[in-house]
This record gives sequence, C-alpha cells and structure tokens, in this order.
Amino acid sequence: MFKRFASLRVLSLAFGLLLASACTATGSNDAAPYTNGNEYVTLPAPAHRASNEGKVEVVEVFSYGCIHCAHFAPIAEQMRKQLPPGVTFRLLPAAFNDQWVPFARAFYAAQKLGVVDQTHLALFKAKFEDHYPISTLDELADFYAMHGVKREDFLRIAASDEVTQQIRKDMALVQAWQVDGTPTIIVNGKYRTANVTTLDELSAVTQWLVKRELATGK
Repeated sequence: MFKRFASLRVLSLAFGLLLASACTATGSNDAAPYTNGNEYVTLPAPAHRASNEGKVEVVEVFSYGCIHCAHFAPIAEQMRKQLPPGVTFRLLPAAFNDQWVPFARAFYAAQKLGVVDQTHLALFKAKFEDHYPISTLDELADFYAMHGVKREDFLRIAASDEVTQQIRKDMALVQAWQVDGTPTIIVNGKYRTANVTTLDELSAVTQWLVKRELATGK
C-alpha cells in the first residue's frame, strides 16, 4: 500500500546533497489490539529520538513526493490534535532518492521561514490534486512564493549547508529506525509502524503506542 524502497541509496544521497537543486494503553488484563512484529515493530535499543522534547515523541517520516503521504496528511493532522499532553509531533522529510531531496530541502526552508503550518497541506493539494508542476527547487520556490515567501530567501535557505547537514542527520535516524517506506510513524524512537492495512489504522496504531508509552512513565 505504501511506497517502499529496497535501498536508501545512502552513498548516492550523500553525493546528491552536495547539489543545491538536488514520502489507549490497555490494562494488563486486556488483550492488546496490535501485535509486535505485525502492525508495529520494536526497534533495537537504544532508543533513537529526533529530539529531547516531550515525554513521548511521535515522528512522521514522509515526503511531499509521496501520494500516500498526501492522503495521510489530513489524518495525521487530526491525530496530532488528539495526542495527549506531553506528546510532541514532528515531521521528518525522507530523502530516499535524488528526486525527493528537493522536497526535504523545501520542508526545512519552509520551517525556517515559519510557513509550514500554512503550506503543508496546501503543497500536497497543489501537487497531487491540482497537478501543479512541483519537483525541482525552482518549482517549489514558485509554490512558496504564492504563499508570501520571498523566492530568493527560500532558495538560499533550501540550498544552505545547514539544511544539507540536517538532511544527513535525518537519514541517519531513518537508517536507525529501519524505515523503508512512507508514511511511517516512529514512537519515542522505540517503535515503528509496520504492516497496517489502512491510513486510519496507521493513526490508530500510533495513538495506541503513544498511550502505552505514557502509561510506562518513562
């Protein structure tokens, strides 16, 4: 169902990044609705979190180049609003291939410019519903310019060394999390969603894992 990649092609990515233009906690007596090794997997210790914020961290590994991520985006937004206090939600743009690197750069430029909230869903809509040509940094710059961002500011940040280093850090996490497709959710650096059958189930599994983590008090 979700787009899968047999290889992350890290060596190719490392080269590509040099180019500026380069997807309820249950009680102890309750049967768990999801099983380790099926709907989710427990990742090898130690836990690899993207940040130290929050009691529990939820990370969606996604790409603006992934149509399944586009379908999941409004569901993920509703899920984010339903997460309990003390839980942080983060987006992490996957750069599995050279075609997806510009989308990762665009995300961090938009984040730096403070426009992710207003452009995240809009970018998916423009690309997959309106079929606006969005694949290169120049085309992405045109999109963000329509949302009030100065084109030159976007391109400067998107092509910066800072963004390049952030994407490299992200890909190290993606490897540690053993992510091979998008969208994928990582809970607290310890659990990765796996064989879910629908996007609604992806949200449900995530919320169940979050509540279970909160219940442990760790």
